[in-house]
Amino acid sequence: MKVDQEQPVYHVPVLLKQSVDAMDIQPNGTYVDVTFGGGGHSREILSRLGPEGRLFGFDQDEDAERNIPSSPQFTFVRSNFRYLLNFLRYHEASQVDSILGDLGVSSHHFDDSERGFSFRFSGALDMRMNKRAGMTAADIVNSYPEEKLADIFYLYGELKNSRKIAATLVKKRAEKSINTIDEFLDVIKPLFGREREKKELAKVFQALRIEVNQEMEALKEMLYAAIEALKPGGRLVIITYHSLEDRMVKNIMKTGNVEGKTIRDFYGNIEAPLRPVSNKVIVPDEEEIARNPRSRSAKLRVAEKQV
Repeated sequence: MKVDQEQPVYHVPVLLKQSVDAMDIQPNGTYVDVTFGGGGHSREILSRLGPEGRLFGFDQDEDAERNIPSSPQFTFVRSNFRYLLNFLRYHEASQVDSILGDLGVSSHHFDDSERGFSFRFSGALDMRMNKRAGMTAADIVNSYPEEKLADIFYLYGELKNSRKIAATLVKKRAEKSINTIDEFLDVIKPLFGREREKKELAKVFQALRIEVNQEMEALKEMLYAAIEALKPGGRLVIITYHSLEDRMVKNIMKTGNVEGKTIRDFYGNIEAPLRPVSNKVIVPDEEEIARNPRSRSAKLRVAEKQV
């Protein structure tokens, strides 16, 4: 079917052809894009569907609704992908042929100064994907105990000086609450050397963003739901951007659980609901990285549900 290709520059889809090819689209199949965003992957999927095909696009951000394609085959679900099964059942599509997830934060979020995702801008220290609910990054910085802050920066940002960052924030917030990106940067910038400042700041912001949006918990729930939702032979196609999420995806594709624990039957055979289509990870080529630098850390993994 022909799909309108015009759309706002919201997000440049990463590994577009490779990921949609990996979904093994059939014209009359049922598919899910759990990270709709700018709709780039969804438009490519729709272009391969026939009249009886169906595509569900999930996104918890109201901004994504501006990108909904005009297609009778498409259903937009404004929800966190952790509720995948609930909404598929509601729409009477509990069994699907393939599920795609592009776990990266969209360029739209990084480029919107009001959302607080980037240290390049001034603005509120927010970082919520869903602007309607949940704690902001400022809430976390101003209320979490020092030990919990240190854990977040160490586990989600892999920052070696996580305890120092947490202690400094707790000391400064006792004098004055930290509510904006500029106020936050004034506190943490002196803790990093100039040569690695940008990389370290990116890790701090990543750690806060993951905590604000409960990304690891949501990803875990979505991955288990995806196993249940896929038909036998159905494909799970996931693009990751940092080691924490990639480890979780790799583990569930190989062992059926996010911890990576191998479970064997009485005869010693590995029991796993999924089977990696290839042990080789797909990464962007130099041309794509030059065109879209944010794709540099992307990894595409593909698994098939065992029959």
